[in-house]
Amino acid sequence: MRKKIVAANWKMNMMQARAARFIESLLLEIGDISDVEVVILPPFTAIAKVTEALGTAPNIKVGAQNMHWERSGAFTGEISAALLRDLFVHYVVLGHSERRTLFGETDEIVNRKVRAAHEAALHPIVCVGETLAQRDKGNVDKILAIQLRGSL
Repeated sequence: MRKKIVAANWKMNMMQARAARFIESLLLEIGDISDVEVVILPPFTAIAKVTEALGTAPNIKVGAQNMHWERSGAFTGEISAALLRDLFVHYVVLGHSERRTLFGETDEIVNRKVRAAHEAALHPIVCVGETLAQRDKGNVDKILAIQLRGSL
């Protein structure tokens, strides 16, 4: 049986010091999680501090909230899979609804990111979902199928 994954996306919250304190508290409270893998998705600026605070905690991995599909280059404000691996990141969220709606990310873009993540040995967490308008029209299955095919 596959291990369950619980992911916590912090979005654009928590400075480095607070993130480290949160992880220290979490480690004291979390108990036995041998049957679950926990993925912490801090903002990029806190990844190193969170990784440091986790130390060798079993079954807790660090993930990133996004990445670019190119290995390197002039992509201001972006981060590559290789740079994430250098920070000991194991997972990356791709295709989040906020990325799709606010930044216009398409299934094709998500697919390029998924392929780049696989090439860098990152585990992609691919998000799919319908808008409220699509749900109201009864198009949920169709929309999810299109996003899955296009993203994967």
